[in-house]
Amino acid sequence: MILSRFKPKKVGEITVSPQQLAPLLQGASIEVLPRTAAKIESFPALLPKGTRVYIAHIDGTPLEEMVATAKRISADGFSVMPHFPARLIKDEATLAEWIARYQGEAGVEEALLLAGGPARQVGELHSSIQLMESGLFDKAGFKRLHVAGHPEGNKDIDPDGSTTNLSAALQWKQEFSERTDAEMAIVTQFVFDADPVIAWAQSLKDMGVDIPVHVGVAGPAKLQTLIKFAMTCGVGASIGVLKKRAMDVKRLLLPYEPTDVLSGLAAHKAANPDSNIVQVHFFPLGGIKASAGWVAENGGAPVVGASAS
Repeated sequence: MILSRFKPKKVGEITVSPQQLAPLLQGASIEVLPRTAAKIESFPALLPKGTRVYIAHIDGTPLEEMVATAKRISADGFSVMPHFPARLIKDEATLAEWIARYQGEAGVEEALLLAGGPARQVGELHSSIQLMESGLFDKAGFKRLHVAGHPEGNKDIDPDGSTTNLSAALQWKQEFSERTDAEMAIVTQFVFDADPVIAWAQSLKDMGVDIPVHVGVAGPAKLQTLIKFAMTCGVGASIGVLKKRAMDVKRLLLPYEPTDVLSGLAAHKAANPDSNIVQVHFFPLGGIKASAGWVAENGGAPVVGASAS
């Protein structure tokens, strides 16, 4: 395979080659919205068979649209992982209905469990822990459950800027991972700098959390678009990478590509083969086609049928 864009890049004491980047991209997943998915004529023409496709559930999106999107993408041969945002789910009866519809109509066996963005919850549920505690995913035989990770903190959970509540929640999820039959992973908010997420992943290992980490990265996009999303989503210190780039007139008008952050992660993986960082997840903020094309051109392909990751 010809890796057309990525060139050897020195990160610290390690020179990252295209051959080192490609394994990190194996099994890369991608996130879509029903409204953006509807604009894609053919997912098989863009994504290798078996790619895990997350379907984001934004407040106001009818469940019918979510399920229809899941059904279409699943029928095309992809692993579908819809979001289950607790704050948008009224109660356990509603949760059971969501699970039954996704499973019955679209054959869904995977889910991303998270609190969700709305400040006000619609009912009694407000956290991913409650979703897991319900036992409904295990009862339905879900094979994979992912949870959200926040390498640069989350003000909704720890408003004082500490990571006390986040750490406690992850330790609870570690205990849950040891008693559920579902395979688990932590997928992070998108970052623009490898160092904070590497340090965070190591901190998980230090406190006994061994759930694999999937690092969120933004796909190719206009710099202004990324800064807008980063500010809205509360991305932390690594947003400085974008601000620094914005000050460079030569790079200001060039599309952002995740080369630097992925180079840092690839260098880390090369030096630490036992790292708990196992793969990457793309937020296609500049469009699904742009992200899919970048991954393909840089050696990425899913590990079809793989279960670990």
